[in-house]
Amino acid sequence: MRRVVVTGMGAITPIGLNVEEFWNSVKESKVGIGPITQFDASEYKAKIAAEVKDFNGRDYMDPKAAKRMERFSQFAIAAAKEAIEQAGLDMEKEDPYMVGTAIGSGTGSLQCIERNKVRIMEKGPSRVEPLMIPMMISNMASGNVSIMFGLKGKSINVVTACATGTHNIGEAFRTIQYGDADVMIAGGSEACVTPIGIAGFAALTALNTTEDCSRASIPFDKDRAGFVLGEGAGVLVLEELEHAKKRGATILAELVGYGSTSDAFHITSPAEDGMGAAKAMIAAMKDGNISPSEVSYINAHGTSTHHNDLFETKAIKAALGESAEKVPVSSTKSMVGHLLGAAGGIELITCVKSIQDGYIHENVGLKNIDDDPEFTLNYVKDHGINIDVDVCLSNSLGFGGHNATLAVRKYRE
Repeated sequence: MRRVVVTGMGAITPIGLNVEEFWNSVKESKVGIGPITQFDASEYKAKIAAEVKDFNGRDYMDPKAAKRMERFSQFAIAAAKEAIEQAGLDMEKEDPYMVGTAIGSGTGSLQCIERNKVRIMEKGPSRVEPLMIPMMISNMASGNVSIMFGLKGKSINVVTACATGTHNIGEAFRTIQYGDADVMIAGGSEACVTPIGIAGFAALTALNTTEDCSRASIPFDKDRAGFVLGEGAGVLVLEELEHAKKRGATILAELVGYGSTSDAFHITSPAEDGMGAAKAMIAAMKDGNISPSEVSYINAHGTSTHHNDLFETKAIKAALGESAEKVPVSSTKSMVGHLLGAAGGIELITCVKSIQDGYIHENVGLKNIDDDPEFTLNYVKDHGINIDVDVCLSNSLGFGGHNATLAVRKYRE
């Protein structure tokens, strides 16, 4: 089985428009949540979100190309560009059919749907934008990255709601392992802070309706009351080890395991015993030949909803057994909110940076750990910790019962 390494990363987030800005903000425990500015949310139940600030697609591509892309595709291009540049990937020296893309989006462009619904109602169906469909559909994050950078290998868009980014990275990992590509540009992108997005998730009672931004996304806290919708993109360059070494690439970490399961239980709630997520973690550890005692850190899905945080806690205990209560656990969503299809990409980047810097971030805003007797894990609280980080697990759980876990570790020859 071919080894797969990470050689580049790119990020667009509510707390930074590149990986360095994002990671510095993480180490400062910066929270990117604030009042919604993209539309008038005064009549909506949820009035705050984790928006990307000061982003202009024209900074990453020519104006004509930017005009033909929706916000989620622009995010994907920007993050992919950063990742490819960090990796030093020169497509003139590559077989383009061995370089592919796996960048997912959970929703595609809700903005495009909203705009064109208004056009139909006000001006009739003949006035719909000619490019509405190719701008709206969720595969266009992957498609636009492929076109922009000349990547002619496998191009896919796995859509599994909140597990989208993690599944795309996992399937890209498998693609390289089995020799179908030497390099994959993988991750997720999302931009659904829109009237439909906010109203829809609020109708599910999934969103926290507080206007206190410091107490809105507080995974594992007894006062948690729903997630905060976020937006952004996280993209990584995954590469076959020998291919990376041959071209002199800097290796950031090694991706060693991937596990994926389904709860087959409920469309929005995780399985109450946590076994679906536990089995994904167990599979990722087995895939990477990792024992529970070797796990240095778990980047939890940690949405700040009652059900997720409780059932994921049970899952971690079931997967790691006696080692579970020793492993530091934190959720990046405490700072950037829930990026839906982009969450897995950003959270794997967080794991790689944790390995590189020997730093695990806190659950920002966590004041009082839930007093339910299940909540006995080592939830990082009050401040980050400096510790040698060798192996990380990154969890994602999606509506529909989709579970995925990635295992990444410090690279060794």
